[in-house]
Amino acid sequence: MKLLEGKTAIITGATRGIGKGIAKVFAEHGANIAFTYASSESKAKELENELSSIVKIKGYKSDASDFNATQKLIDDVLAEFGNIDTVVNNAGITRDNLILRMSKEEWDEVLRVNLDSVFNLTKAVTKPMMKQKKGSIINMSSVVGIKGNAGQSNYAASKAGIIGFSKSIALELGSRNIRCNVVAPGFIETEMTEVLDEKIIQEWRNNIPLKRGGTPEDIANACLYLASDLSNYVTGHVLNVNGGLLTY
Repeated sequence: MKLLEGKTAIITGATRGIGKGIAKVFAEHGANIAFTYASSESKAKELENELSSIVKIKGYKSDASDFNATQKLIDDVLAEFGNIDTVVNNAGITRDNLILRMSKEEWDEVLRVNLDSVFNLTKAVTKPMMKQKKGSIINMSSVVGIKGNAGQSNYAASKAGIIGFSKSIALELGSRNIRCNVVAPGFIETEMTEVLDEKIIQEWRNNIPLKRGGTPEDIANACLYLASDLSNYVTGHVLNVNGGLLTY
C-alpha cells in the first residue's frame, strides 16, 4: 500500500542525512518529490537518478532562508508539478559555541537558516494550499529545542521557535484543512556523526532507553505518517522520535 500515491512533496535539504531518508521513503510510497539543496549539485543529481525510475523528482538549488528565492521556488514547483500536498522543512545548520564565545554572526546565521526558512516556505505555500483546500506542513525541530543543550543556545532557540511557530500555524490554518506538525528527532546517526569518536557515540547510545541511535528512516517514517491521510486528525502536534531519550 502506497500512502502518498498521487501527492507532491517539497523537502528542503534533501541531499543527505535525514532529508535524503525522507525523500526515499516518500518516493517508495508514491509521492512525487521536489527537493532543495544548497550547493552539492552532484549529490542532487545522484538523488534524482536514484529515484526517477519510480516517481517524478526534481532538485532545485534554492536558499530557503531567502524570502524571495522561496517564493520563486514555490512558483517553479507548482508550474512543474501542478500541486503541493506536503512541505517538509528540514534544512538546518549548527554553529555550536558557549554563550561566552558565541559571536553575533553565529547566532544570526543559525536563526536565519533554521527559523527564517520555516517561515518563508510556510508563508509561500499557504495560498496554494488554501486554494486546494488541503495540505500538510511538517517542520523539523529537535530534542534540543525541547530540553536545551549547553553550547547550542542558538540551535536550541531556533528549534524551540519552530515548535511555537508550528502550533500557531496549526491554529490559523486548521479551518482550511491545512495541518501543521513538528517532528523532533533525538540522536540520529548520519554522515555527520560518522566523523565522531566511536566511544563518544557509544556513550550516547547507552543513555538512550532503546540503546541505539536513530536512523534517517526512523524520522522519515514519522514524516510519512504526518504527510499521509492516516494523520488527517492530527495537527499542532510535536512527535518526539528519540528512542525514549526524552520522557515527560
